[in-house]
Amino acid sequence: MWMRFEVFVFFFVLDVQGQDQASFPRSSDGRCQYTFTVDNPVESSCPGTTEAENLNARITLLETALSSLLGAESGTETIRTPAETEEMRQLLQDKDLLIRKVKELQGRVEELTVEKEMLRKEPCPLVPDSEDGFGVNRASGCGELVSVSKPETHQKTDSITGKYGIWFQDPESPGAPYGPDTVWRIDTVSSDVRELYAYENLEQFARGYPMKVLLLPESMESTGATVYQGSLFYQRKQSPMLLRYDLTAEKIMVRRELPHAGFHGQYPYSWGGYTDIDLAVDENGLWAIYSTEKARGAIVVSQLDPENLEVTRSWETSIQKNKVANAFMVCGRLYTVASYRANRTTINFSFDTASGQSKAVDIRFHNRYGYNSMIDYNAARRKLYSWDNFHMVTYDVKLTAASSSQ
Repeated sequence: MWMRFEVFVFFFVLDVQGQDQASFPRSSDGRCQYTFTVDNPVESSCPGTTEAENLNARITLLETALSSLLGAESGTETIRTPAETEEMRQLLQDKDLLIRKVKELQGRVEELTVEKEMLRKEPCPLVPDSEDGFGVNRASGCGELVSVSKPETHQKTDSITGKYGIWFQDPESPGAPYGPDTVWRIDTVSSDVRELYAYENLEQFARGYPMKVLLLPESMESTGATVYQGSLFYQRKQSPMLLRYDLTAEKIMVRRELPHAGFHGQYPYSWGGYTDIDLAVDENGLWAIYSTEKARGAIVVSQLDPENLEVTRSWETSIQKNKVANAFMVCGRLYTVASYRANRTTINFSFDTASGQSKAVDIRFHNRYGYNSMIDYNAARRKLYSWDNFHMVTYDVKLTAASSSQ
């Protein structure tokens, strides 16, 4: 009986040890190759039993065999020899070894689970560009701009202070007290632009009923502001200084000068209005559209860290800023509008920050009211927001990616 049991345990332990080892074969060129397998992260579980389950089953078999053996012996006055006693001790050690292996496997499963979750949270790989092999992240569902709809009018102001202005909704609102439906508006015809109107939603905005009016601690320059992640980002009057104003705390959290940027009429859009620095938001984050003396009036695009307003990357384009009426960002691409006055005009140029290349495009754009002073893109709603001669309007956009069409 002992001989049969020894053979059973020998092959049992040998099989377990073989499963716990990785493959280490020798290739045809004489080099050793270390290989191993892991669970497919796409599948919630692999078919069949796991290694830990197999070990648990083998432990059960071993316990059953030991119980049978010990039970049979307990019914008789069996006197074990020293060799038999040693064999029994070895079997119990083998059982303890298998239990430890099960615990180790369970620990490795937990580690792989944590690693899989970390990999899922990592950003997508960078798209190479022509300069140094690294560009901006291309967000899921992104593509090139294909078309822009006719404008939909949401509100009109009759006051002269509302001829030019900015309005927007936060594409990534952090939540209460202001959400993604909150509408923000600033009239910019004034010597001291500081009033920021908050509306509960588009319906209240259309009716002209603000829920709150915030007074900015420092005056704003022109129509280049934007709102993102619960903060208003804007340019301080007659300065290249950028400010991050926390909408909940109602105070300026960060001040940082945009390096070498022209300001207060040095490099505006063709309509003027001191539009030297234009802040924008798209799927990839916060951007500044401006020019510098070194660029000689050509548009410079810089990606900004929204926390501290530091420039993380810059591109110099071949598009002259004062030759276009306005610009906005979509999916890491800059788009410019040819005219701010013409009722029927075009989006005429694009610049791709991933490839570093500019190209001419011809996408119809409609200035319904004949004096467009602001165009911003909202990535969450896939719309352009515009201020056209006292009127606040939106445009639906379509991109090449099928999943991103409105």
